[in-house]
Amino acid sequence: MKAAMPITSKAVPANADAAAAQRAKNPTIPAVIVNSQSRISYNCGKFLGKGGFAFCYEVTSSDASDCRTLACKIVSKKLLVKDSQKEKMIQEIEIHRKLSHEHLVKFYDSFADQENMYILLELCSRRSLMELHRRRKLVTVPEAQYFMRQIVSGCQYLHSNKIIHRDLKLGNVFLNSKLWVKIGDFGLATQVNRDGEQKKTMCGTPNYLAPEVLNKQGHSFEVDVWSLGCILYTLVVGRPPFESPSLKETYVRIKNNNFKIPSSLNPVVAAFIRSMLQSQPQLRPSVFAMPHDPFFSLQPILPSLPESVLTVTPRLDDPARQALRNIRNTSAIAAEDEEMRPQEQQEKKDQVRPTNAAGKAGLSEAASNNPPAVVLQPRENSNGQLLPSRQTDKVNQQMLFEQLATLLASPTAQAGPVSKEQMSDAEDPASTPIYWVGKWVDYSDKYGLGYQLCDNSVGVLFNDCTKLILSANQQNIQYYKRDNRELFFNKNEAPPAELQKKMLLLEYFRTYMMEHLLTTGQDMAPKESDKFARLPVLSAWFRTKHAMVMYLNNGILQLNFFKDHTKIILCPNMEAVSYIDEKRVFTTYRFRLLAIHGMTAALTERLNFAKEMLDRMLRAELCGNGRVKAPDALIPTTK
Repeated sequence: MKAAMPITSKAVPANADAAAAQRAKNPTIPAVIVNSQSRISYNCGKFLGKGGFAFCYEVTSSDASDCRTLACKIVSKKLLVKDSQKEKMIQEIEIHRKLSHEHLVKFYDSFADQENMYILLELCSRRSLMELHRRRKLVTVPEAQYFMRQIVSGCQYLHSNKIIHRDLKLGNVFLNSKLWVKIGDFGLATQVNRDGEQKKTMCGTPNYLAPEVLNKQGHSFEVDVWSLGCILYTLVVGRPPFESPSLKETYVRIKNNNFKIPSSLNPVVAAFIRSMLQSQPQLRPSVFAMPHDPFFSLQPILPSLPESVLTVTPRLDDPARQALRNIRNTSAIAAEDEEMRPQEQQEKKDQVRPTNAAGKAGLSEAASNNPPAVVLQPRENSNGQLLPSRQTDKVNQQMLFEQLATLLASPTAQAGPVSKEQMSDAEDPASTPIYWVGKWVDYSDKYGLGYQLCDNSVGVLFNDCTKLILSANQQNIQYYKRDNRELFFNKNEAPPAELQKKMLLLEYFRTYMMEHLLTTGQDMAPKESDKFARLPVLSAWFRTKHAMVMYLNNGILQLNFFKDHTKIILCPNMEAVSYIDEKRVFTTYRFRLLAIHGMTAALTERLNFAKEMLDRMLRAELCGNGRVKAPDALIPTTK
């Protein structure tokens, strides 16, 4: 049996090397940040991202009694040259400081030293709806209800306190570890000082600007309602309502209220969107009236969502919630929207420390309380035809191949390699994948390939091309038949007769990896949202002399290189690559930024190899066991 060791857990890159490398690039950001007034110091950790004038890092207090991890927004004083910039920063702090609501990013403190301004904020570890949108493109109506209810709740608090956000958009709707909405970034927020006051400043994000802002006729709370309409439209349709190739055309569309709602969209959802996107501000509903809209009564609102929705459509199959199923409808919208748009690893040193904070938990109550197994049909396109996952896989693989071809042919890439420090400008932690393969066991000579995802869920791609995966809480089981029909059931139930042997094999693979390979995280406690989870599964794999190549059905392509134990994880939806180097430092880069700033020789070599492997996959056929069989003439090479 051939086995692979785990690569990392999903909280990476939480190590000193990665953080130090980023600080070296920005020498004004100290390793320890000190609040001279409170005398509390904070250890600067993982780089979270940058935008505008600010850099953002994870920080932890040196105070032993306070073990919270926070987000620290850091702005260099050198960048605050103009008085207007300083005033804007002060206004953002003053507005945010006095806010306290469960659906707003919590403000903890602000202070400064000789070099920088620091703002301590609640850490939103699951990023924002923008990343969810980039991975998923569009969401189901039940998910949209869930998110919109919380966004509206946060806006009600703001408006009741006479505050207009003025920059509501997917990127400013953050998500915490429980996938609760947290509205943030109050840089453009303003206080209304008297009834009827109209603000004159033209500000916001182009795709979300209300017509009264563009027309400079004065604006008030209604601009936030307009933005909420844009948010809901983008979530359920897959693109902003007024998006166009040019900024000028976008503004023309906004002024003319020129947008189209797909006919396949639920009419109640469509009506709610239209009500918020009224050209006349006074015709839009207030945020206080919104909860009474029929949109929120279509069905009971989901109490929670599983983490898997960040990358995969949830399963909404409970017989009591059949109305929640929207897979076919969202497929139709996606299709209509197209018309609307112009080896193995053997060394223990490859192990990585666990970082998941969840503790162990016991099994759930008696099996009699669990729902029966539920079979879902394969997904369909707008014409009601079956849409095999292999077809979707080919689309994702072709898209990734073209992205790599464009990157590797860019003038910067052709000019030659750059240093790791130069390449750091292309970092984008927000594009870090949600799931990847942490370890694997090759028993394909008899049964198939077993693997463990980074969240500790365990799956097997059997030689008969069926797929089985057990969730991290060891309770929920997901099975794909050869025709891609899905079966969901609970581990405490007696499995269907056809699955009894496969369940034994799954347990064998799980036990083997648990006993022989170090774990990538801790056991997960069962959660209410687990019943809605649909996990990505391994759908294809093959080995070459140089690497193990694995493809997940959510579009992730992973290559584990045997010689130096480096790995790359590529995502076509995020247009990004995560590189795990020889020291197990995990860094994610956007293709677009790599084309600007350049790549190291090591990453360039691996991306060239990945492109060759994608070509192999696109030209190949699957064997009966999920392995890729390529034409004999196609021999992968490395430089």
